Amino acid sequence: MQVTLHTLKDVLPTQVLVFVLAKGESITRHIFWKKVRVKDQSYLSLFAKKEFTAEEKECKVAILPSGKKALLIGKGEEKKWNYRKMFLLCRQIMQTAKEAKIGCYALAISDVVSTVTSETVEQIVAQSLIADYDFHIYKKRPQDGWPQVEELSLVVDAVTPELKKAAVMGKIIGEQVNGARDLANIPGGDMTPTLLAEKAREIGEKFGGLVTVLGKKQMEAEGMGAVLGVAKGSVEEPKFIIMEYSGGEQNDKTTVLVGKGVTFDTGGVNLKPDKAMLGMHMDMSGAAAVIHVFAALARMKVKKNIVALIPAVENMPGGSGYRPGDVLKSLSGMTIEIGHTDAEGRVILADALTYAKRFNPEKVFDVATLTGAAMAALGARASAVFSKNQKLIAQLKDAGEASGDFVWEMPLWDEYEEEIKGTVGDVQNVGKFSGKGGAITAAMFLYQFAKKYTWAHIDIAPTMESIEGQYLAKGATGAGCALLIQLLK
Repeated sequence: MQVTLHTLKDVLPTQVLVFVLAKGESITRHIFWKKVRVKDQSYLSLFAKKEFTAEEKECKVAILPSGKKALLIGKGEEKKWNYRKMFLLCRQIMQTAKEAKIGCYALAISDVVSTVTSETVEQIVAQSLIADYDFHIYKKRPQDGWPQVEELSLVVDAVTPELKKAAVMGKIIGEQVNGARDLANIPGGDMTPTLLAEKAREIGEKFGGLVTVLGKKQMEAEGMGAVLGVAKGSVEEPKFIIMEYSGGEQNDKTTVLVGKGVTFDTGGVNLKPDKAMLGMHMDMSGAAAVIHVFAALARMKVKKNIVALIPAVENMPGGSGYRPGDVLKSLSGMTIEIGHTDAEGRVILADALTYAKRFNPEKVFDVATLTGAAMAALGARASAVFSKNQKLIAQLKDAGEASGDFVWEMPLWDEYEEEIKGTVGDVQNVGKFSGKGGAITAAMFLYQFAKKYTWAHIDIAPTMESIEGQYLAKGATGAGCALLIQLLK
């Protein structure tokens, strides 16, 4: 999709006009009114009065006497409008345009935000692209093609170099979030650890990063017993993916991103129920997110040194699979007592968080679809974040509010450490009190391997998959991707 910036005088007759109206606001006072053909004005004015109330989320497509279309979107009461609602509005406009087979539309940025800035332009573009996404590579193409918006025209008072750059940045963010969604949506049979490693190599080659992939023998030589232990039940060889981008100076400290790469999760020997296994091809959404955060920062030529680490495995119930009660020796030297084989994500992340120390990192962020307990705590509208560093928590929350990739802090108190101490191993991969505080004990488990640096854990299990009312295609959301791009760009 092409994104352009125009002033009002450059709006073309071929572009469908979008009228975003608050309750009580007359359409005849809208900035686009003079662009409506005279023979269409009477009809559109009457349509707006009789058929449209401007309630929040209301949308109507008007077919005008000339044959042109106009799109009317309600904001509700102006005094209740806020920045968060802007994200949904931009997505709603895009989805409505696609459903109405509108190929090109013009949107006045002042309709959706009170102040036009580079940041708002960036987000309007990003949210529009995210809403334009569909995953249909496994479907037969319809005879008349897939619904597609070919151009989004954003109308501003003046087209400045800063706003042009912001539109480009927004397009990069939207494209990379959608790239993460593509990876996560691919079925497990077509997205094995080997294929995920190949995708990471492609990203590195395309955007100028160095990608190293460790195979099973190399991981054995390193002593990555946690990753190897989880992978034992699958015929698919595990991979440990290392992506490096050197945008900063040689002596600058590195930011490390760690992504959980379980390409399919059956639960292992502790097999999941049948319905719970559906969607588990998306259990590598953390890996997908960090791969495409890496790509976005490289495309933006961010002046930072970035490393992405992805332990990639399948968790399968094969005859050689790891068992409850097994003890795995991790890369750190600590032993992990297995209380449940379906708590595998934290186990493989233990080795990755240990490996991160080699880069003398300034900060480390891990992104993982880690726990159903986070979903129970927060629902499906925010990811859970954990850290001992309150400044980092505040930065993540601010980045979430700015990007629409929302997060909420959960506790990581020292008292929880007692709950993950092992009986025969150093630590146990599940908490001692079954069904209580599972997201917290999972985070505390990870913290045992991340104490040597500034670290935050982002549990994206709540936001892994889209829900009704978000104006997003069904499937993966790319959670964590926009959040970390916003934080690091």
